[in-house]
Amino acid sequence: MLVMPNLSLFGKIAKFSAPVRIGIFISILLLSWIPLAGPIYFFGQDANLGSILAIALLYIEFIILVRLWGNKVYQQPHLLHRYGLEISRRNFKQFFLGLGIGLFSLFSLFILEIFLGWVVLRSPSEKLFQYIFEGLLVSVGIGFAEELLFRVWLLDELQQDYKSKVALWLSSIVYAGLHFIKPIGEIFQTWLQFPGLVLLGLIFVFAKRSSKKIGKTTDYQQELLGLPIGIHAGLVWGYYIISVAGLVKYSEEAREWLFGIDGNPLAGLMGLLFLGAIALWMGKDSGMHNGNKRKI
Repeated sequence: MLVMPNLSLFGKIAKFSAPVRIGIFISILLLSWIPLAGPIYFFGQDANLGSILAIALLYIEFIILVRLWGNKVYQQPHLLHRYGLEISRRNFKQFFLGLGIGLFSLFSLFILEIFLGWVVLRSPSEKLFQYIFEGLLVSVGIGFAEELLFRVWLLDELQQDYKSKVALWLSSIVYAGLHFIKPIGEIFQTWLQFPGLVLLGLIFVFAKRSSKKIGKTTDYQQELLGLPIGIHAGLVWGYYIISVAGLVKYSEEAREWLFGIDGNPLAGLMGLLFLGAIALWMGKDSGMHNGNKRKI
């Protein structure tokens, strides 16, 4: 159950600065989640299942809190719809388009590395079709959850106080930073992954902004979430299939700084170049300029 402050205070929160609003939101979310997630982690017999259930609970509470946040702080009863999370034909079309873009981009990178002799194809696992199906479920779940958090709520809070370009970079750096919470030794070993994650954050924001449309019953430009979720899911799905199914093997001539440290394409020069090309393409299509800050 969500731990809520005095509801009369919600109207004042909208006037606070973005860092304060974000801090209040996260504090409420964690105070509501920890008492329920703690027993799941500590008393569950299956650690992996416990982790999945705890994260699922976190996002359920997150969605509930976002709805309350919209109602009480911004007087927006349909904030999720305004964020671009809607069930519509166009949103689904953009999702499948993004899924194709993500898969094509990742497979193109590995095909090029095969051509250059850095990667060797291996015989597919007998469980290949199982991995493909599992990967789809995992990738869509990750894409939906992370886009809802970073390209919907966080980006929107930042855009209310800062110009579009500032909010773009801040949200992308936060996205990369939160994925980089790991032991200090691993941080130094995989530091190339950080700029790759920043580029990913930029790509997903560009994808969201490129999906703007004029609402049928409103006078504001709505950014749909289908395209960034699709691209995100496509990249994760493709990497899941390749890595879990063991479809490739790196040759001895390949250098880790080129193809990716620990086999992670984000932590290599080739991956960064591919992500940079996608970011330039998506950024051009998004028509994103400096822009002004806005208020709901």
